[in-house]
Amino acid sequence: MIAVGEAQEMQPGINEINKKSSFPILKQYKWWIQMIIYSFFVIAGSSIGMLLGRLYFANGGESKWMATLVQVAGFPVLFPFQWFTTANKPDRTEPITPKILIAFYIFTGIFVAVISMLYSIGLQYLPVTTFTLICASQLGFNALFSFFFNKQKFTPYIINSLVLLTISSVLLVFQKDPGDSNRVSKRKYAIGFICTLAASAAYAMMLSLTQLAFQKIIKRETIRAIIDMTIYENVVASLATLIGLFASGDWLNLNAEMQVFKSGKVSYVMTLVWTAICWQVFGVGFIGLIFKVSSLFSNVISVLGLPVAPVLAVIFLRDKLTGLKAVAMLLAMWGFVSYIYQHYLDDLKMKEKEEVSGPPLVNERGSIVAS
Repeated sequence: MIAVGEAQEMQPGINEINKKSSFPILKQYKWWIQMIIYSFFVIAGSSIGMLLGRLYFANGGESKWMATLVQVAGFPVLFPFQWFTTANKPDRTEPITPKILIAFYIFTGIFVAVISMLYSIGLQYLPVTTFTLICASQLGFNALFSFFFNKQKFTPYIINSLVLLTISSVLLVFQKDPGDSNRVSKRKYAIGFICTLAASAAYAMMLSLTQLAFQKIIKRETIRAIIDMTIYENVVASLATLIGLFASGDWLNLNAEMQVFKSGKVSYVMTLVWTAICWQVFGVGFIGLIFKVSSLFSNVISVLGLPVAPVLAVIFLRDKLTGLKAVAMLLAMWGFVSYIYQHYLDDLKMKEKEEVSGPPLVNERGSIVAS
């Protein structure tokens, strides 16, 4: 009887231990599900948005300001998600200073508008295959900024990844692509190349600053924080772009542009609408990955989508996949695999520590937190 009583007394303690041991596993599964969703948003949003942006110019669109506006003006589609993700429990973090937060959103919003304009120029003058491969260089820029702003650690596999991705972009300097969907002069090709490269560097810096802002300013670990940042940045970026659209006089030509659009008026409107929606989906996924992992990881996932847009461009826009582009694409994918392999090694080390020391405390990702 005494033994049975002792066993009953011990049972609650055993159950409690089992619950604690299963907690990190549940957190890890939740983290991976969120990573899959955010990664899908990034790859699908960027690939389709990029293709539709090129389609706008290929079918007769000429306004860089309109091409820029649709990259940031789709934020109203996020309002329902913002409403449904309202926090039910009070925030336990320190209160945010409104002035600092407003200043941050204004700064990043204007920065996003400038970056979007540079990307629009690049997309107008470059074929999609070339444009996407140059965009891969932002991973190298992001690694540099992450080292200074976010204390990102470099390993041989990460360095190998960055070198390969950089080489894949540099290769494109040595060839003017024949037979692409947009044949432009060497001068415009150079302008498109420089603008895309500058946009990639600027965007990489903004991503590192965004990660720093989550840690130092926003301090809220919620999906609502991700959606809020996406909306408020794009509100400011849209206002800045609208000012440029009206100040430049481009808005006077929009009606004529719609009339001569090759695939018709309805296609013109739908191209712009779906481009705007795709870039908002991309923005949510991108900021979500920054919040859950890092800005560098978010960039790596976007690089994973590199082959998608060029393949679609070859099918629908008749871009030519030259030998040099194919080599550049393979190098970019090799760089991506190298970076993912480093994450695989990190996960193995984490599991080994769990086997030795038992279930650790975990954060949102399921990573070990020092006690």
